[in-house]
Amino acid sequence: MKTIGLIGGLSWESTADYYRYINTFVKEQMGGLHSAKSLLYSFDFEEIVALQKAGHWDEATVLMINAAKTLEAGGADIVIICTNTMHKMAKEVQAAITIPLLHIADVTGYEIKKATLKKVGLLGTMFTMEQSFYKEALLQQEIETIIPDKEDREAVHQIIFDELCKGIILPESKAIYLRIIDKLQAQGAEGIILGCTEIPLLIKQEDSSIPLFDTTFLHAQAAVSYALDKNFALK
Repeated sequence: MKTIGLIGGLSWESTADYYRYINTFVKEQMGGLHSAKSLLYSFDFEEIVALQKAGHWDEATVLMINAAKTLEAGGADIVIICTNTMHKMAKEVQAAITIPLLHIADVTGYEIKKATLKKVGLLGTMFTMEQSFYKEALLQQEIETIIPDKEDREAVHQIIFDELCKGIILPESKAIYLRIIDKLQAQGAEGIILGCTEIPLLIKQEDSSIPLFDTTFLHAQAAVSYALDKNFALK
């Protein structure tokens, strides 16, 4: 079994789900008392959010690179960034280490292609929805993404940071998300990417009539597939 290096604390609420998923998948596949070999580098999320809000992405990139290097030095065989937004600097992080970085958009795109979908809605932070890094990664797999209008993007973003990252789950916020999903479906979305690792805390597949792509679940599942050499491929 290979060792998975997790860059987490972005927020810890979703990192806890990563840890639970990864160990559950290993137990299911190996049985007995098996659990995942893993290393966790956990940030103080407040410090990262301050850099995001200020637009200090270069400083944030340095911190992410240092975290990945620390995990590699500690014996990790693969690195995963336990958040969608911080894949903005995934290329820089990968260039700084010699072990693979498993990109969350590559994993998600692979699953979307398996479902034979061509056009999906993207929910996430304002950074993920509005900047190009995530959409371009999906476009390389010939997947078109659409995003909510400005007012709805602000609502999605606010709920993530003011509620979900703090472990607050409100039915009225769920209703807002479902309304936004319905609007994206009306605009031609065949599925929806839950493109923030906290969103699955609020929205589940049973809440929607179209496919939802839980990036936390899919990313963790792919990391375990790699760690256990279980026909791992993103082709």
